[in-house]
Amino acid sequence: MNVRLYLWQRFTAMLMAPLVLVHLAVIIYATRRGLSAADILARTRGSVAWAAFYGTFVLAAAVHASIGVRTVLLEWTRWPAFRRELLAVLVGLLLAALGVRAVAAVVLP
Repeated sequence: MNVRLYLWQRFTAMLMAPLVLVHLAVIIYATRRGLSAADILARTRGSVAWAAFYGTFVLAAAVHASIGVRTVLLEWTRWPAFRRELLAVLVGLLLAALGVRAVAAVVLP
């Protein structure tokens, strides 16, 4: 594996670990308090902090997943490098676009 990609995947994993823990803590808090979707949206609308938190989470996950897809394709298929790289990049872009859209839906007023 390319050393640069290896380091990026490890970096994004280290970045996502605390983000996942905070995300799970938020889920537990919301469910124990009995918050509805409307209650949660009322708290997140217009919040730059939540946008930054989940935006970072989305971008780290998209990079991490695309590198993982590339590695799986390398190990499981005999596809040419161009096809593997293209699919990995497309998966990363799709995840990033869907994630940014979800963050915008939750944060933007």
